[in-house]
Amino acid sequence: MKRTVEDKIVDFVVYSILAIVFIVTFYPFYYLIIISFNDGVDATLGGIYFWPREFTLVNYETLVVDPKWILAFFVSVARTVVGVILGVLCTSIVAYGLAKKDLMFKKFYFALFIIGMYVSGGIIPLYVVLRSLHLLNTFWVYVIPGMLNIFLLFIAISFFREIPKELEESAKIDGASDLRIFISVVLPISKPVLATMALFTGVGQWNAWLDSAYFVQNENLRTLTYKMMEVIQKANIPIDLQGPGAEYAAKVAQSTPYSLQITAMVISVVPIICVYPFLQKYFVKGATIGAVKG
Repeated sequence: MKRTVEDKIVDFVVYSILAIVFIVTFYPFYYLIIISFNDGVDATLGGIYFWPREFTLVNYETLVVDPKWILAFFVSVARTVVGVILGVLCTSIVAYGLAKKDLMFKKFYFALFIIGMYVSGGIIPLYVVLRSLHLLNTFWVYVIPGMLNIFLLFIAISFFREIPKELEESAKIDGASDLRIFISVVLPISKPVLATMALFTGVGQWNAWLDSAYFVQNENLRTLTYKMMEVIQKANIPIDLQGPGAEYAAKVAQSTPYSLQITAMVISVVPIICVYPFLQKYFVKGATIGAVKG
């Protein structure tokens, strides 16, 4: 089919808009990367737009070489992996049960979850509950409170409702139990919504730092994001060169608070960027199904 002049004009406008949107969304992150690889003192002079003017790795060395940072990285990876597995499994099991039309007290359960989604008890009741469960200052304080995500619960319910009943009925005729049907029939055809829940849960677990600040005192259980927030806070306050902060001051002597903040942002974003492309197709499909049919 021969393309007309109008078609070419429309394509030009569309590609131009897409190019502008790409530049506007991509350049801020690219700017963070080049600043993180530039000398901190030189970066304060400005005029850096496309590549580092004085290339250096001292910003990353300041943050990464410390063994405490390596330990914090593995704690963050562990809480993300365990949190995603348990969170997706627990949320999908509850959602599958609530998706059943003949579930007893169904309205009561929905009312309970809706109230829980809109009304929060606050940080003090949460602290009291965690203390009564002996979760304070343990690794599981990162995982157990997030095992049931109500927002993702309703997305999963909408998805499970659309699964043809004939699939479950045929499995029951073959003698399968409800648990076997859930594991062998429902989960394999629910990859889009499972990937959506995994992505949301993973991002939330990776970026969380308040629980590490409020509920954990053991330095060996600190997360990477907490350490980054700690660096940002330390970089914004005067440091006593004769006190406990002297070692930190020596490390940041070749950097600036601004360059360390930028580097911390880049480190925290890179793992999510590496994972997102593999889940993007499932994420878009799962979120769309949950939104349209909810």
